Amino acid sequence: MLKVQEIRELIKLVDQSNIDEFVYEHEGTKVEMKKNVTAIQTAAVPVVQPQAQAVVAPPEQPQKTAAVQTEVQRVEQVNEKNEDKDTSNLHQVVSPMVGTFYESSSPDADAYVKVGSKITKDSILCIVEAMKLFNEIEAEVDGEIVEILVKDGQLVEYGQPLFLVKPE
Repeated sequence: MLKVQEIRELIKLVDQSNIDEFVYEHEGTKVEMKKNVTAIQTAAVPVVQPQAQAVVAPPEQPQKTAAVQTEVQRVEQVNEKNEDKDTSNLHQVVSPMVGTFYESSSPDADAYVKVGSKITKDSILCIVEAMKLFNEIEAEVDGEIVEILVKDGQLVEYGQPLFLVKPE
């Protein structure tokens, strides 16, 4: 049986590719994805192996799941935002892990940085919480914060851009 993370990766790969339909069978499980204008459709159905008698399986009905639609919409929104700006001369600070983004050390404290803040390589920009561990994320470059790409308390993915920095 495929893991949820593996299915998510397949969805992302199919979504980013030029193919319109994808079928994957492995160890009695079949995953079928079809693209249309609004979302990706998926269905996981066990494959029935014919034995001595012929077995007729009911026709497969792809199902749209709310999670798939939400993920596709989120990716499309991020892509639209990133296409509108020329970020070629800016440095992206990305999340080194999956977790929750926090702009300050506590709810009552001021944010580590704001748009326009001058930073150095060792400046702490935010915290990403993963499995009850709070990881301080450093700037990596000297410069100025141009944009904060995520909101406080938002879940972030590995490699997701968090900040745009204009290097000095």
